[in-house]
Amino acid sequence: MRKLVILGGGYGGLAIANELLEKHLPHDVSIVLIDRMPFQGLKTEYYALAAGTVTDLELRVKFPIDPRVSLAYGEVTDVDMELKLVHLDGQDSIAYNWLVIGLGCTDKYHGIEGAEQFSTSIQSFSAARRTYALLNDVKPYGQVSIVGGGLSGVEVAAELRESRPDLNIRILDRGPSVLSAFPGKLQRFVADWFQEHNVEMWGNVGLTRLEGGILHDANNPAPIYTDATVWTAGIQPVELVQRIHLPKDNQGRLIINEYHQLPDYNDVFIVGDCAALPLSPSGQAAGAQGKQIAEVLQAIWHDKSLPRLGKLKLKGVLGSLGKKSGFGLMGGTALMGRVPRLVKSGVLWRSKRHLG
Repeated sequence: MRKLVILGGGYGGLAIANELLEKHLPHDVSIVLIDRMPFQGLKTEYYALAAGTVTDLELRVKFPIDPRVSLAYGEVTDVDMELKLVHLDGQDSIAYNWLVIGLGCTDKYHGIEGAEQFSTSIQSFSAARRTYALLNDVKPYGQVSIVGGGLSGVEVAAELRESRPDLNIRILDRGPSVLSAFPGKLQRFVADWFQEHNVEMWGNVGLTRLEGGILHDANNPAPIYTDATVWTAGIQPVELVQRIHLPKDNQGRLIINEYHQLPDYNDVFIVGDCAALPLSPSGQAAGAQGKQIAEVLQAIWHDKSLPRLGKLKLKGVLGSLGKKSGFGLMGGTALMGRVPRLVKSGVLWRSKRHLG
């Protein structure tokens, strides 16, 4: 029996598995899905889990139940591409004929002293749970600082404002404004929402060091006091991918060919945040890439020419400002207010049901 091993049951890994199961899977090919958890966590919604506006049960999606799929749970410690083995912590190694690496990302701290030690994260299901516990324990009128004014930081701040109206909340960003990658129209809309809901926005903050309860800014000698600090200021591929000595882009993501394979190992595919794509990391990009990888695998298994893959296309970007407002870009059109929030809720509903 030939074996496809998928590392990571996130948006990319599950897109591959579901797409293959819906098509004709050769009788001599089985799928092994390896993940730390017995379910997929909807990572795009971890901000709400951290803020306490949803329970973790609401963000769980069951893995496929199919006789052609075996599930393995554990921590992947290493991959031997010469011997075609996946090593798991405390378990027997798993051999593969084809491998998909879709283990996602972790926080990037940019070499800032104390950042990892004295901040909390939303990059994994367990980290978001811990962040919820920490934020929930902040006393009334305490100070929460969110480092990073991108999409994740904005959503955390807005959702936390909804769940804890008693807290003082600020966003710190090294740029002049929040959502600097978005059009000015959207930046102003979000800034107005934050001003209306008493969320402070601090721009041009160059953090140099974090301590327990104190943040240090290179541009201001005065200490920044805080009761809790949430880190949303950058991501990088997981540590296992960081240790793989193969060509990478300037963000540490593995270089792939036009079929999403490693050029030196055509039996290994890279999906999602670990892959050097011409797109910003997102669940949507990982899912679109996963469907193309499934198409390539089908061609290989059925002895067909490899398909001509089109350019990965995203439908847009959506962000939430609590449960009643939001913002987004769809086909270059800026959306603001209740409509993009409703669209985002619809996308989440479909994600829970594997409808794309």
